[in-house]
Amino acid sequence: MLKNQDFYEKILKMAEDVKNNAYAPYSNFRVGAVLLTKSSKVYTGCNIENSSYGLTICAERVAVFKAVSEGEREFKILVLCADKDVFPCGACLQVLNEFSPEIEIVLKLKKEVKKFKLKDLLPYAFKLF
Repeated sequence: MLKNQDFYEKILKMAEDVKNNAYAPYSNFRVGAVLLTKSSKVYTGCNIENSSYGLTICAERVAVFKAVSEGEREFKILVLCADKDVFPCGACLQVLNEFSPEIEIVLKLKKEVKKFKLKDLLPYAFKLF
């Protein structure tokens, strides 16, 4: 599976647990995210829906925005767990790219756990410079 099996099992479990905090009355699709910073701090997030759909925010961005609001700017790993197989959306990938283009993204899929580098999921990220 993945190197450091115990570590990954722990953060995968955290993502599964935080998924239960999701506010998803419209889609009934819950997502949990765990973000590990380069300073070894952990931030979690879940998706939060709104009846005005454009105001909905993904679990990944909740975790990133919590971390940034606490002064963190560099991230090592993002773990994502959902009710169904899911990959981060383009907006979330672009936000991650803003801070950590080399971040590892770990997805808990139904039949397996997969690990990616951000550049594999967003090969043409928007950059000003």
